[in-house]
Amino acid sequence: MPAAALPTLPDRAQAFTSAALVRQGLRDADYIADDDLAAVVHLATALDRPLLLEGPAGVGKTELAKALAQASGRRLIRLQCYEGLDDNRALYEWDYAKQLLHVQMLRDRITAVAADISDIDDASRYLADRDFGLYTEAFLSVRPLLESVLSDEPVVLLIDEVDRTEESMEALLLEVLAEKQVTIPEIGTFTARSIPWVVLTSNDTRELSAALKRRCLHFHLGFPSPEREREIVAARAPEVDSDVAADVVDLARQLRELPLRKSPSISEVIDAARAAMLLQDSTTGISKQTRSILLAALLKYTSDRNLADSRLDGATPEPKHGGEEGRPEHVTVASRPANTTTTAFRGHGGRDHGGIGKRGR
Repeated sequence: MPAAALPTLPDRAQAFTSAALVRQGLRDADYIADDDLAAVVHLATALDRPLLLEGPAGVGKTELAKALAQASGRRLIRLQCYEGLDDNRALYEWDYAKQLLHVQMLRDRITAVAADISDIDDASRYLADRDFGLYTEAFLSVRPLLESVLSDEPVVLLIDEVDRTEESMEALLLEVLAEKQVTIPEIGTFTARSIPWVVLTSNDTRELSAALKRRCLHFHLGFPSPEREREIVAARAPEVDSDVAADVVDLARQLRELPLRKSPSISEVIDAARAAMLLQDSTTGISKQTRSILLAALLKYTSDRNLADSRLDGATPEPKHGGEEGRPEHVTVASRPANTTTTAFRGHGGRDHGGIGKRGR
């Protein structure tokens, strides 16, 4: 929906009173959601519960949060998670330069006022009893979590790829997710001035804690059906002919059935469809030459490219050892049993790759 045609904020709030209206709102933002996903999004917004989206990379988890913000007229605040993320990057930092400038401005006045105090203990007590305003909201450099709490207008808070952080970071999120508040030791507790809609995404690289999952509604988002993916391509790349889009989607489906290190994402399929349109392939299907070029948009590892070339041509590739081509397929929580930690490390330790604790002889 063009920006000029968007309804006012009160009208948009009414547009999320049912799953059908949520689905239509997302479609207006060029996000094609099925009935189950639209129903879960409706429940998350109606109940003010965080929504945890799990699934492989590239299936539209992040795009859902963006579309939800666009459809609802809310500002999107994004926390991109990564290994080593701490509260200084997620919650807040003190603006030390601003505090130092504040102290320098007060120094002369403090010196003049305290000039008549001759006893050092009296001077110390005098300074201790004064609040110089160094630890106030004015000196906070807010980060995404605190920003969503302090916002006067409702926002959509996207906590992207939460599985990339350590478990200690999950504990930091619990107060925001459950209580909609942030506690700063020097000041106190900030309660949300408006209720944010929270969307968390996970690529299944590790199991999230039960405490985090307990506070969220959960939905596993997988790759769409070919029919749904053709709809997505049509919405995001309307310039692509339907026959070309169908051929590219079918090629992506074949690739996803192979044991690749990284399966083609939806955004990569859209790029490949646009590329196929520029190549002006025939309407009888994608030629072998064009398919080879499109693999550059769909596959990003040499081993995946070699495997695809062999399988799509009907040949059985020889097993390879060592180097990039010999790496095992990417392990995710979704593709393994419940005891993921042991399974994920099995076969990757020691010089002889015999497992953790084994040594070469």
